[in-house]
Amino acid sequence: MRLIAVDDERFALMDIMEAIRKAVPGAEPEGFSSPESALCWARRSPVDVAFLDIEMAGVNGLELARRLKDIRGETNIIFVTGHSEYAVDAFSMFASGYLLKPVAAKQIAAAMEHLRNPLRREDGEKRIRVQTFGNFEVFCDGRPLHFSRSKAKELFAYLVHKRGTACTTREVAAVLYGDQPYTPSLQKQVQTVLSAMMRTFQENGVRGCIIRGYNRTAVDVSKIDCDLYRFLSWDAEAVNEYMGEYMTSYSWAEFVTGYLDSRIT
Repeated sequence: MRLIAVDDERFALMDIMEAIRKAVPGAEPEGFSSPESALCWARRSPVDVAFLDIEMAGVNGLELARRLKDIRGETNIIFVTGHSEYAVDAFSMFASGYLLKPVAAKQIAAAMEHLRNPLRREDGEKRIRVQTFGNFEVFCDGRPLHFSRSKAKELFAYLVHKRGTACTTREVAAVLYGDQPYTPSLQKQVQTVLSAMMRTFQENGVRGCIIRGYNRTAVDVSKIDCDLYRFLSWDAEAVNEYMGEYMTSYSWAEFVTGYLDSRIT
């Protein structure tokens, strides 16, 4: 996913870039202080999302948006400006967002949730990215993935934790519901959670991430980008990301931190 930010005011550009990084974990936007430089870059590298100031010297943001669209019609345009009077002109160009400065990361994250055009993916790029260090979080195409049930998210966390090993319904029940008796009612409850988890991926167009069989459920480790998996493969970036915390929301994951600590001592 290629993101750019264009603003001829240096500090405003730095603020936008920082907000984008916070809103889209893992993103590394390209920043430009001149529209001409942005256009030159866009001709070589297709742009997925462009965050544009409107009032700039030379080519203004509206004209820059038109030229970016000429280069690649699927480019999503999000205007980030201190002027509200251009809103009508901006939306006449089918912009994905119109944000007033100073812009916060949560505003950018909301705009990314409502892009007009689907994001292009690089060949081999994995749609699902999982963060296990610290709190457990899941991202689809760079955006937070929302689970309708907290237990569905915890179930996916446990499957990620198992690293491709299949889990039975009884095992899932023990993890999610502790010492509750494994009754037909609880078994049905687990099936409801499984369905909710699967529906989350289906609604986001993600296929093949979960492997289902008779009384068996597992994650396909080849379909996700996970900091834990990269850490275990001695990926330097993942090792540096680990700060002594692993899936802090889930008690069943507590013992893993000792093992991870031992790997780097």
